Amino acid sequence: MKLMVYSHDAFGLGNIRRMVAICDYLLKAVPDLSVLVVSGSPALHQLRLPEGLDYIKLPCLSRDEEGKMGVRFLRTELQEALKLRGELIRTAAAHFQPDLLLVDKKPNGLWGEVQPTLDYLKRHSPATRMVLLLRDILDSPAATIAQWQRDNYYTLTESFYDQVWIVGTADIFDAPREYRFPAALTAKTRFMGYIRRGNGLRHPAVVRRSLGLSSSDRLVLVTPGGGGDGFQLADTYLKAQAILAAEQPTVSLIVGGPEMPAAQKQSLLKRINQASNLHWLEFTDDLASYMTAADVVVSMGGYNTVGEILTLQKRAVVVPRTEPVEEQWVRAQRMAELGLFTTFHPDELTPQQLAQGVQQELQMAIAAPSSTSATVAPGYQLDLNAMPRITEAMLGLVNASRLSRLMAPVAV
Repeated sequence: MKLMVYSHDAFGLGNIRRMVAICDYLLKAVPDLSVLVVSGSPALHQLRLPEGLDYIKLPCLSRDEEGKMGVRFLRTELQEALKLRGELIRTAAAHFQPDLLLVDKKPNGLWGEVQPTLDYLKRHSPATRMVLLLRDILDSPAATIAQWQRDNYYTLTESFYDQVWIVGTADIFDAPREYRFPAALTAKTRFMGYIRRGNGLRHPAVVRRSLGLSSSDRLVLVTPGGGGDGFQLADTYLKAQAILAAEQPTVSLIVGGPEMPAAQKQSLLKRINQASNLHWLEFTDDLASYMTAADVVVSMGGYNTVGEILTLQKRAVVVPRTEPVEEQWVRAQRMAELGLFTTFHPDELTPQQLAQGVQQELQMAIAAPSSTSATVAPGYQLDLNAMPRITEAMLGLVNASRLSRLMAPVAV
């Protein structure tokens, strides 16, 4: 069985990390599966890739904090880079001949670059099943509805895709209802649940020893995503340290992210290097190990990080990104209302607020060191079973396609 994955890659690490995690699970669950990923993410080579997966690296695009697109490395115009990327994607699909094409987030890719591939497969490979994968929340309802109407996504998705898989739950965010999916599109949509993340590769005691921690030290993990817009959170946290130190001494590890601008990174490192209780990592492909070892997590509100927090049932303070889309803020609000973590709007965040939030979460972590979902959010159980449902859905689609070909009448 052959799976081709298109991963949206304009900003941050979230999309490619999520798609690689799905591929990793599928490769372990489905014998003889072969996976080809096409993505422009510059972080691909830094990730721990599973056996059975290979990738085609597309020329990198970039998106600034205002959402403006550009070419990251090549000295060429955006339209030229998009044409090149589109040709690479279509050619890969034509030669790989996947049983299933899984497209991340945008129905026809960044600026329509996947449309030629959709057209080709529908015309020349009708047996290939096509699935659109959406995270739990794309943006605010108003913004998403406007975009899907403007870019004709409703009609396009109905016309080309066999199913839409949402890696979320309707009780957190009912996307078909909130985004006003037409009835035909709603009928194709499946809620898969959230993605359960791994527990990490190293034992918490090993991680804590590597940071020089004693058994009584309290560890706070600060992770501002890929780091491209994470400076404000890291900077505010360092300012909150003086307040925290007076109330509850802690040791902190800041994982800055590989996309943090060099000048911002140096500004943080200058302060971190002056304090014995502060540690820095630029990047790790095993964030879960550090999260497992931490008492409290301070993070942005990206899908993957929140998923790791909830999988590991960690106390957390979440400061979501609000630009250029409100996805993280909507997610943080909905989950905070259920008591899954504490959240602050970044525009209103102060060092005093952050210190108070961390201190409160630390006190709860100390009071209940062996947290369960019941103690983190009494009475609420988040559905984290996306992976087995995705596996079942993929096999169902591909096997049904194969069966229909076997049952097709033979021309005489």
